[in-house]
Amino acid sequence: MNGKSIQLSPNSLNLFLECPHCFWLDKNLGIKRPPPYPYALNSAVDALLKEEFDAYRSKKLEHPLLKENGIKARLFSNQKLLNQWRNNFAGIRYFDETLQATLFGAVDDILEFADGKLAALDYKSTGSKTANIYDRFQLQLDTYTFLLEKNGYQTPRKGYLAFYIVDKEKGFIDRLPFRKEIMEINTNPSDIYAIFNDAVLILRQEKPPEHSQDCQFKKWLDGAKEYII
Repeated sequence: MNGKSIQLSPNSLNLFLECPHCFWLDKNLGIKRPPPYPYALNSAVDALLKEEFDAYRSKKLEHPLLKENGIKARLFSNQKLLNQWRNNFAGIRYFDETLQATLFGAVDDILEFADGKLAALDYKSTGSKTANIYDRFQLQLDTYTFLLEKNGYQTPRKGYLAFYIVDKEKGFIDRLPFRKEIMEINTNPSDIYAIFNDAVLILRQEKPPEHSQDCQFKKWLDGAKEYII
């Protein structure tokens, strides 16, 4: 990477798993895939949810979403540390001496259990009818578990997804109605280091590896070449 420090996030690992070629171009040359349509509404909901959860945290109150779903945990009480872990430029971090590389992640929230174990809570807002759990969500929670444990915290090997689903049946009268669900996900951080290691080694190659066979961007490029003069 031309002497640059390597810092990877769950999104980076997901890109690596999707296509090592796109990953190499992104991290080494800054050549990124065409961005998706900006999810400004999702970002706004995320910011509002952080404010809401922090209000319950500051008052040491149980959040209704946890109470209604029987989640026997409280919101992580260390607001200062949580703010650091939420920061996209800081996050919760692990530096590997052997790889000379950093893995980090910016969490939405953290749950704390009676035995002191910590688990990540991630907010998801969607206009879909159902709460869909994608592979990248699993990877994200597995990585957060890995990072918490590498920072000396015990975990229940679980993560939580708080879904805020637009309830279209209720209509729209100057406000967007949401149906709320929380899902408990078993996490397995045992594969995260191997993925991290492989991703770092790929970045240190002089040339990018081949595209993944199912990379949609390669398929688009191959199709477009026919019409390029």
